[in-house]
Amino acid sequence: METGNHSQSERATWLVIVALLILILVKGMFTYVFVGDPGQPTWDYRPARDVPGESPYAIYAPLPHPQHVKGDKGE
Repeated sequence: METGNHSQSERATWLVIVALLILILVKGMFTYVFVGDPGQPTWDYRPARDVPGESPYAIYAPLPHPQHVKGDKGE
């Protein structure tokens, strides 16, 4: 019985497991530190009005009915 090869194989297996564990932990810490949510931004753009009749950048005149479609009474 050769126990030397088995012992060496077992040691190599544990080294691979520990190396993968360290890789996963380092990658997780990197993601947490550099990619994580830093919180509320310090600037405020305020809500943008995107309804065509309310936007100051609208290129069309607002229609008389709230549906903003052409036709009889907005239908």
